[in-house]
Amino acid sequence: MLPKPQIVNLPVYQPGKPIEEVKRELGLEEVIKLASNENPYGCSPKARAAIETELSNLSLYPDGSAAELTEVLAGHHGVNRDQIIFGCGSDEIIALITRAFFLPGDETIMADSTFSVYKSNADIEGAVSIEVPLQNGTHDLQAMLGEIGEKTKAVWICNPNNPTGTIVSNAELISFLDQVPANVLVVLDEAYAEYVTDPDYSNGIKLLSQYPNLIVLRTFSKIYGLASLRIGYGVGQPNVIKLINQVREPFNTSRIGQVAAKASVTDHAFVSECREKNREGIEYLYKQFDRMQLSYFPAHGNFIMVDVKSPAVEMFQSLLKLGIIVRSGFGKYPNHIRVTVGSAEQNAKFIAALEQVLSGQGARV
Repeated sequence: MLPKPQIVNLPVYQPGKPIEEVKRELGLEEVIKLASNENPYGCSPKARAAIETELSNLSLYPDGSAAELTEVLAGHHGVNRDQIIFGCGSDEIIALITRAFFLPGDETIMADSTFSVYKSNADIEGAVSIEVPLQNGTHDLQAMLGEIGEKTKAVWICNPNNPTGTIVSNAELISFLDQVPANVLVVLDEAYAEYVTDPDYSNGIKLLSQYPNLIVLRTFSKIYGLASLRIGYGVGQPNVIKLINQVREPFNTSRIGQVAAKASVTDHAFVSECREKNREGIEYLYKQFDRMQLSYFPAHGNFIMVDVKSPAVEMFQSLLKLGIIVRSGFGKYPNHIRVTVGSAEQNAKFIAALEQVLSGQGARV
């Protein structure tokens, strides 16, 4: 049984270490997971109520077109229903884009330190990924433009970027889009858009009418707190969405995911509260890192990437032994860890553990 040659050496995605596993392995009673950029405040009470009501329908297939959710979301964003596609997380939309458009030998452009799923899905389809180095942790849009050629099918922009947390401004994005050829798809991943408070940030969905080759990705996994229900979406021009829909599997989102997402969209107070608490958490972590003289990238999502001045893999293990799960292993940033902005209590415990390790009193490996 011979697989596709391009997947033989494809790395398996490594998610953040689960809490239960760490407790079991290390014999810890309390473990704080700050590795996967989850919402520490859970989901909207409206979503919980919708989930409870829907439990009586578990024996029924979901609506494959997610019609009710589509109607609500289209109104929320001011777009037409045929401009939206749903997936099992925005990850699936990424996979569907590559399935719909990429042929072996096609080229696709992305940053060298960004969401790894862009490259892995391009690899599966036999496309060639051109990785453009970040500049100060931010997408170098001019350099990415310079890499566009006859074989280019798509350019990926993660905004805010994961893992660095930086953004490209509205002006920078518009300038970039003005110069991208009309036959090249631009995929703008805005998974953390609802957390951004910077006035220079661009809402990609508002640009769709100007740029037919643009598709914007969003998710209910982050600020909406529905990560376990795996529901995300893409918004683009109807002809682009139709092509992606043609390679989508039926019933790819659940009944519970759809009703929870529908309820979440209307709970503006919950989103605003989470955004404000996240902003307060970022400011607290900034002050603590400044006090410890640790440099970091400006954070616009719900996570911060900080230079711990020592091998990040070792720092990860040391913090793990103290019951704190963070993320490490970011290639060109060997001394950086990425930490989710948690609740006030979680942030304080993380800082205490980090100081303990940095002072040499922690569980160094």
